[in-house]
Amino acid sequence: MSVATPVDLVYPFFGKWLVQNSPANRLPSHGTTLFASSYAIDFVPISDAGGTARITLASLLRSQAPEDFPGYGRPIHSPATGVVVARHDALRDHHAYRGLSSLGYALGQRKRASAGWVALAGNHVAIDTGVAIVFLCHLRQGTVHVQLGQQVTTGETLAECGNTGNSTEPHVHIQVVDSLNIEHARAVPISFQGGLPRNGQVVDVPSIGSAL
Repeated sequence: MSVATPVDLVYPFFGKWLVQNSPANRLPSHGTTLFASSYAIDFVPISDAGGTARITLASLLRSQAPEDFPGYGRPIHSPATGVVVARHDALRDHHAYRGLSSLGYALGQRKRASAGWVALAGNHVAIDTGVAIVFLCHLRQGTVHVQLGQQVTTGETLAECGNTGNSTEPHVHIQVVDSLNIEHARAVPISFQGGLPRNGQVVDVPSIGSAL
């Protein structure tokens, strides 16, 4: 399967989300082409005031519980209509790492990568749209509501935002690929409702599928 033009999705959430690692800023977006991640993008949920968890001296020195973050547990919805072709829901949500604690966590990234896709993606759902396969990653343990083979429609609830896999704080990682065999798949360009937000932009979605 080859996809020449971006696969257009709706934002799979509502509320305010901060854009990170956008392919609008650089390619590959995450600094690597491994696991077909060239066009992947991250969205970090933030509060109405525009922040995540409050940064304190303690948070700079030690890890934090994911429950400290305002977007932890926020609903994640299907960005397209299709069939669920992969799901994982067994990994525990781990602490978030900022400040000095993030340095030690970063040193373990190579080990997580060598452990394979699930160690990086954490709990996830993959949806085959008939054109390509959309992965939504780092989902909260025990919240994946859909089953393999299930037909889902745009806006249908899939799971909750979590902090599993290769994640320093609760967020959702989205990427589109041309094959379920992620180690040999090709990355597919992505857009959201006809556009692609840049790093540092705040996406404010009043409802699923609504225009910004």
